[in-house]
Amino acid sequence: MLTRVTGYSAPPTFKRLPRAVREQQMLDAAVRVFSRRGFHAASMDEIADDAGISKPMVYAYLGTKEELFVACLHREGTRLMEAIAEAVAPDLTPDGQLWSGLRAFFRFVGAHRDGWGVLYRQARAQQPFADNLAEMRERMVRVVGVMLAQALAAEGREIRDTDLEVMAYALVGASESLADWLADHPEADPDKTATRMMNVAWLGAAQLLRGDVWHPSGE
Repeated sequence: MLTRVTGYSAPPTFKRLPRAVREQQMLDAAVRVFSRRGFHAASMDEIADDAGISKPMVYAYLGTKEELFVACLHREGTRLMEAIAEAVAPDLTPDGQLWSGLRAFFRFVGAHRDGWGVLYRQARAQQPFADNLAEMRERMVRVVGVMLAQALAAEGREIRDTDLEVMAYALVGASESLADWLADHPEADPDKTATRMMNVAWLGAAQLLRGDVWHPSGE
């Protein structure tokens, strides 16, 4: 005779997630922890707990803490570049392209402050991660340089490659510094921040497009 057992519940079952989805969950957790703790203070235990998985699974999927940090760095950098590329339509005017790129950049930072903390603050201070960040900055400089070159060509002007490169580096560097400020001010509007940067960048670029160049007195 069978006896009915009451008060018993079957053990919970967990849905097996695709590897790609699980990896993104791990990276999301790692970005939060790295941003909050810094690379050295962050632990794989805390990252695993934040992701709701076991530490061995983190190692199995993404490797050591160093490899995990590099994976976070590349993901955030790729997301940033894709956001800018999608915003800069080829049929826009030169100033429209620059504005769209800046707005996409600052919107990304505003929406991914933890990601920016990993990408800019953590990576730039430590080797070999600083090298990864430098490679991403080079990509950004090339994109900005192309936009500036197109703006000059539209005005029928030419500029030396060195001057164009310096302008691109200056714009990227200023934008990074302002993005760092934005990350510390959650109340700040990314679009207004982009407008401020546009006023600084484009008003100066507009003068260059007209051929106006400043020289020290007496030279």
